[in-house]
Amino acid sequence: MVDPVQSDIHGDLPAAATKQGMVDRKELSAFAFQRTRMPIVVSDARQPDFPIVLANDAFLHLTGYTAEEVLGRNCRFLQGEATSKTAIAQIRAAVAQESETTIEILNYKKDGTPFWNQLHISPIVDEQGELAYYFASQIDMTEYRRVQTLEEAEHRLLLEVDHRTKNVLAIVDSIVRLSKSDNAASYAASVQQRVQALSRTHMLLAEHGWQEVELADIIRAQVQIFNSGGIEIEGPRVMISAPSAQPIGLALHELAANAAVHGSLSQRKGSLRISWIQTGSGLTLTWEERNGPPPKQELGGGFGKVLLAAVVEKQLGGKISRDWREHGLSLVIELPSLDRVGHRLQERP
Repeated sequence: MVDPVQSDIHGDLPAAATKQGMVDRKELSAFAFQRTRMPIVVSDARQPDFPIVLANDAFLHLTGYTAEEVLGRNCRFLQGEATSKTAIAQIRAAVAQESETTIEILNYKKDGTPFWNQLHISPIVDEQGELAYYFASQIDMTEYRRVQTLEEAEHRLLLEVDHRTKNVLAIVDSIVRLSKSDNAASYAASVQQRVQALSRTHMLLAEHGWQEVELADIIRAQVQIFNSGGIEIEGPRVMISAPSAQPIGLALHELAANAAVHGSLSQRKGSLRISWIQTGSGLTLTWEERNGPPPKQELGGGFGKVLLAAVVEKQLGGKISRDWREHGLSLVIELPSLDRVGHRLQERP
């Protein structure tokens, strides 16, 4: 019977011609294996530790090794310090089960350069159905992963910018709605001052990579523009997360502006002490004005008080307690959970 595969190629050629054709096919197969652009190796499954017996030019070019350095070795020489133990275990299991597998694994070239390898392993059996070799192809996924990572980072950045923009615009919207004045110029000035306060905290966050910023730095940014000599700031190191930093900064601006216009910072000998402590899982901030005039107005005639309440109570879920003393305002802001305003409170070194 004529082999149907051979018949397709040779028809009814003589046996000698058919034999020559088989030789040619083997040579062509070897040539194709060697010249294919996909890196390929073949390991002998009948020898201990499955040594490599064939490696094409593409594999040598990818890894930087010579044929002499590759042949006779197990493929694990491509593994390195950061190669995933889980990926190695998956490969080991596939080999033990004599099954195919495809996995991305971090490998290393001869010069130590890491690369992401999409490795495909497939068993090859002989005529008796016994495992004889393992075929392994490699695809360098490093550039693809780099582009994918950049795209994912860009996507996350756009989402973060969108979130931050919405957060800032919500605060600006509150400023515009809650700032009131019968005089257009006065109204414009009050809005501008509050937006500038927002900007000061915004700059702090930008300097710290939009991760978190110290509470003490937020306080200084908002109060020291009015008076730096008579202000005392004291408390443990508290890191405030980005979403909460701007509303806290705006609240402190309202208090500082009121103190500068109506309170202790409006007096030459006036002083201000701002302190905070941890209270359970939350934070308590105390604002104490001293040597100020007798209280006449509370937070700029009322709308400052409304804005402060909106920021502290509605946005941050906190509570405000006021005590109008003869020589200045004593105010306590209680924030119920550090998770709402930050995530770390540390003692100062």
